Amino acid sequence: MGELLLHVEGVTKIYGSQKALDDVFFELYAGEVHCLVGENGAGKSTLIKILSGAISPDAGTIHILGKQKQFLTPREAIALGISTIYQDVELIDSLTVADNIFLGNERRSKIPGVVDSNTQFRKAREIMEKLNITIDERALVEHLSAAQKQTLQIVKALHSDAKILIMDEPTSSLGLEETRALMQLVKELAAKGIGIIYISHYLEEIFEIGDRITILKDGRYIGTHDVAQVDVNTVIRNMVGRDASIFFSREPVEIGEKQFEVNHFSYKDVVKDVSFYVRKGEVFGIGGLVGSGRTELAELIVGIERSEGGNMFLNGKMLDIHSPQDAIKQGICLITEDRKKFGLFGTRSVRENIALVHNEIAPTPFLNLAQEGTLVNSMIQKLQIAASSLEQNILHLSGGNQQKTVIARLLLSEATVFIFDEPTKGVDIGAKEEIYKLLVQLAQNGKSIIMISSDMPELISLSDRIGVMRHGELTHILPAHAAKEEELIKYFVGVQ
Repeated sequence: MGELLLHVEGVTKIYGSQKALDDVFFELYAGEVHCLVGENGAGKSTLIKILSGAISPDAGTIHILGKQKQFLTPREAIALGISTIYQDVELIDSLTVADNIFLGNERRSKIPGVVDSNTQFRKAREIMEKLNITIDERALVEHLSAAQKQTLQIVKALHSDAKILIMDEPTSSLGLEETRALMQLVKELAAKGIGIIYISHYLEEIFEIGDRITILKDGRYIGTHDVAQVDVNTVIRNMVGRDASIFFSREPVEIGEKQFEVNHFSYKDVVKDVSFYVRKGEVFGIGGLVGSGRTELAELIVGIERSEGGNMFLNGKMLDIHSPQDAIKQGICLITEDRKKFGLFGTRSVRENIALVHNEIAPTPFLNLAQEGTLVNSMIQKLQIAASSLEQNILHLSGGNQQKTVIARLLLSEATVFIFDEPTKGVDIGAKEEIYKLLVQLAQNGKSIIMISSDMPELISLSDRIGVMRHGELTHILPAHAAKEEELIKYFVGVQ
């Protein structure tokens, strides 16, 4: 191996009573592709945020190129040669390729305050030619493909003289050919002596380009293996091994006839000809990796996007949904994954957040404040929402109580189909169990539940059937009682 670029030892990060990282060890050498794997919540993102200076560890040391650090700031990380490419593209669409490469480090003309665009175009072309990249330096970023945008992020990182490149799920939004091209570029960068930390759920990629694999589980370091000396099954066992006591034990529910049906839904290249049904009282779980099309499918169902063909039926009646408002009025509601961005009205009270949908579908344009207060109080008691008053600002509640507030709002819609996208994301163990019990109660009341989850125990223990999404397709539907974590992960990553 080449020069030791990075040595992380004993790194710990604590949020409240939970250890996101617990005594983690990691090393990276020049010219190495070191893959970091683990389930959602294993601590991968926390570790790379520490290395990029976004957050500080509570314990441990970081050695970069022989310099010891207790923590890094983003400016220090960049100065030391660490560049991070996140899963979400961080480029400005309205600027050119060259402008994005030099953003924050523009080449100035002799006229004060004016950018020397011609020099930037020339330098950008020189950088990309060294990497055999053919993107037009004058093109607007908004006209680039997803693969070209990911490649441009790499060019931007290398322009800052990166010695360590961290890549977080770089192929999650790419097609097969685009993925191959990007992986070839990763190999070429490693051959030039750059140390690469590569994070991916797609284990076939890791075994193709990785030199070593480090496995994290529940915030703990499990081990590091040479890729040539380990197999997929061993990696999967190390990723998912856990005490079965964390599985929720739910009450059985009598399942009725088919109630909700989706036929041949497609959208661009992210959802491809998906069909399934959900019965009365059934929890239909949907699992898959980041970028598999799970959330996009939910958005098609409630009308955030429009399916390119296909249809839906509820109790035998064809639905005509063009917006989330239409969906709610026709009996379908979505509890979104990102509650702060799409689920909460942050400047408003608990009362307003809960009553919103009920007031929207009320037959009269006039508010009945007394009735509103009664309904909101009943939901607070039913869901045991811990709020000091109806008028308390929603952002002053805990994450679990915020989530229960969003659920309370949609319960007042009296919908028939409830779609939960990551229902317990960011909530504590106690709130998780309360949300689980609520899901089961809805099923007992004859509702149809669609639950999208990255939490494997949650998916297996709450679902009646589990649908597997991969690359936009619903590839498998299997009974949850017979599902095993290792089997599901193999379906998720395409390992048969």
